[in-house]
Amino acid sequence: MKTNLSQKQIGQRISELRKTRGFTQEELANRLEISRSSLAQIELGNRNVDILELQKLSMILKFSLDDFMSKNFSAIKNIDVKEEKEEKKSGERISVSKLQVNKFKNILLYILERCAGKPNVGETVLYKLLYFSDFNYYELYEEHLTGAKYRKLPYGPVPQKLDAIINQMLEKGQLQKVKTEYHGYPQTRYLPLVKADLTKLKASEKEVIDGVIEQMSDWSATMISEYSHKDLPWEVTEEGDYISYELAFYRELPYSVRI
Repeated sequence: MKTNLSQKQIGQRISELRKTRGFTQEELANRLEISRSSLAQIELGNRNVDILELQKLSMILKFSLDDFMSKNFSAIKNIDVKEEKEEKKSGERISVSKLQVNKFKNILLYILERCAGKPNVGETVLYKLLYFSDFNYYELYEEHLTGAKYRKLPYGPVPQKLDAIINQMLEKGQLQKVKTEYHGYPQTRYLPLVKADLTKLKASEKEVIDGVIEQMSDWSATMISEYSHKDLPWEVTEEGDYISYELAFYRELPYSVRI
């Protein structure tokens, strides 16, 4: 059912979709061929969106205009049923990954159970702990841990759909979001409100996650970001592209977990 949307509602929906799809304002503005400030004004509801811009947004952010204009629109619906495939270059093995949302949630809860009490573990550190857990496991066992896809963004690898998953967990009372300061900088942290279901994890999976936590969970956001930027899968991927799991096999020390 379509509804008449205010300029502010349209802006809010575009903002939600952008975050859910893992784009920064600057990246999306570049794709739209407008300035970042113009996009910011759209998201705030201070600038109108013409039909051509809305059509372009629907192609970039992959949404239906009918759904977008409906009363019951949600940027995060159906995220746990969509199968995702990694694009592979000619000659590489084809690796098909399917995002396992329930498993991802339990791994997120487990990492937070062990690390949420550490003052350095805000969003930046959390994202990197997830990245290294996924890629280290794939390098060791040639199987996907969560099936999450990571995009190369300016501040490091970020799992796609993480915002949507966290929003679901906040709505269900599984997480609490806390805004704090750490060394004078604003920080977003998440506290687990329920226990992780460890029956969903194999012993080998838990062992890899524990290894990442023991190695990196005390690092600062700056330190772990700089470390991730020198990891070969991140380093050789074009900015904005998805990072191929297959690149984990070309790592060398100290990043390789096979050597």
